[in-house]
Amino acid sequence: MGDPKKPRKRYSRPKSPWRSEQLAQELYLLGIYGLRNKRELWRAQSQLSSTRKQARTLLAATQEVRQRDEKKFMDSLVRKGLVKLGSPLDDVLSLTVEDVLARRLQSMIFKRGMAVSPLQARQAIVHGHVIIGERRITIPSYPVAREEEEKIKLLGGSRSPPAKEAAIPPEAR
Repeated sequence: MGDPKKPRKRYSRPKSPWRSEQLAQELYLLGIYGLRNKRELWRAQSQLSSTRKQARTLLAATQEVRQRDEKKFMDSLVRKGLVKLGSPLDDVLSLTVEDVLARRLQSMIFKRGMAVSPLQARQAIVHGHVIIGERRITIPSYPVAREEEEKIKLLGGSRSPPAKEAAIPPEAR
């Protein structure tokens, strides 16, 4: 089979890492999405950058090439859940890094109320308490496809998040 090639970096660092606005934005995103480090954020930014670059290339291509490749490209983005079905190619250019981060398994579990915080969602995933369909997923950055969204479940032995006090009426306590 041969030796595997050297794994390449899947992210690129920011060109100016010490701008205060950029540092504040990165710290905000790390907190909101429960990311472990900035490398995870930079990886999402690189994925978005390559997707947008591919869209710009398709927009600049000849009509013949664009017709051939646009449907396949847009179908892959619809499957990933980044754009809606029937969206034009211009919608890809308006995607943000938040759209990419929202498709992570960790974000999905938190948004669906299966965890109280993004960090609790991350812990449940890493400890193996999350399954998608019949597969146990232990990767918090797993990109959830649109068809897999309904198949996300916590295993039976896992504790569900505690009910909030304000949600319980006083007479039911």
